[in-house]
Amino acid sequence: MAATPIITPDAAAQPGAPTSYRFALTALTSLFFMWGFITCLNDILIPYLKLLFDLNYTQAMLIQFCFFSAYFVVSIPAGMLVSRIGYKSGIVTGLLIAGAGCLLFLPAAEMHVYAMFLFALFVLASGITILQVAANPYVSVMGKPETASSRLTMTQAFNSLGTTVAPFFGAWLIFGGMNAPEPVPGAVTESTVQVPYLILAASLILLAIIFAWLKLPAMGKKDPAAALPLGGKAWQQRHLVLGAIGIFVYVGAEVGIGSFLAIYLSQPEIGGMTTAAASHYISWYFGGAMVGRFIGAAVMQKLNPGKVLAFNAVMAVLLLALTILSSGKLAMWSLLLVGLCNSIMFPTIFSLALQGLKQYTSQGSGILCLAIVGGAILPVLQGMLADQIGVQLAFVLPLVCYLYIAFYGLKGCIPQTPVTTKE
Repeated sequence: MAATPIITPDAAAQPGAPTSYRFALTALTSLFFMWGFITCLNDILIPYLKLLFDLNYTQAMLIQFCFFSAYFVVSIPAGMLVSRIGYKSGIVTGLLIAGAGCLLFLPAAEMHVYAMFLFALFVLASGITILQVAANPYVSVMGKPETASSRLTMTQAFNSLGTTVAPFFGAWLIFGGMNAPEPVPGAVTESTVQVPYLILAASLILLAIIFAWLKLPAMGKKDPAAALPLGGKAWQQRHLVLGAIGIFVYVGAEVGIGSFLAIYLSQPEIGGMTTAAASHYISWYFGGAMVGRFIGAAVMQKLNPGKVLAFNAVMAVLLLALTILSSGKLAMWSLLLVGLCNSIMFPTIFSLALQGLKQYTSQGSGILCLAIVGGAILPVLQGMLADQIGVQLAFVLPLVCYLYIAFYGLKGCIPQTPVTTKE
């Protein structure tokens, strides 16, 4: 998934740095794959826990609330922690905390307490947040500054690869494969979820040991106060504030659609398939985003990014309107194609919101990262709508989100208040 906090690297990390970081970048790429994989696994976990605890849609969406609220709660402390201990130690710390979160799924399953699953998810997401806060700027400083965007794009592609393959892994281990019979409340057991998260815990802890052992460049230590994202005159920039709202609604829409995909496609009037089979189609949603990212990167070299953003948002609105008003394969594939439209949205909104901020870029980046909390709040609101008016009509919420993104691409992203070079 594209929701990745970025801290502006300190200039002090550049002088005297080695000229080649191929090995270090290869190691870091595995992290991007891992957290994309874990984030997407939530979309498989939602229908599983909904069946296990016989939850309504609002209660099921608390899974995403607990996961993405960690971005809001932990981002600032994580930035301060990484500033004290450096990027490498921050990565090791994040991996160990994420591994501990995965291990908490074992007692949660034994206790059969939904709140314990939610707590485990929050701990897991806290580790992922620390991991992202450390790894993104680490990648950006490993090489020439002018090629930082290229390196981040390359590693983000592996993040998308993780979100694409996770549904196959999750559906196979949790639901028993694509051809498994449809589970019913009472037939789903707690032990089913223990195996995949035990494997993830072992993988994360092994990665932590490997990264602690690897000889990676020592970077990232600086004054922790510099990691605070709020304050200053960044809030006076209209296009930044509107961009933060854009990040909020985009992440909320993307997560909300992904969260409901398996449930929606398994409905008789839409896909008429089992939950296990429907879970595999989540890969089409996130795979479209991966393909679209490469297409969009080429297109935006020739066209205005704001207009490309608006075009993609309008297409997402039309596709969602189609899925709301139709049924069968048409409703199914129109929703899956929204993933292709999502591809360039997060990085484009992020970059447009930061344009022209000069010395306030770091503060602006922090504000945008906090806005990722939309992935916690909007899916719960969509769940409430689904309980009241049905899953299909509840997609009107992400439709409204994409309407706002279209506005931001056309008008809201244009800077109106000049930034002076001094406070």
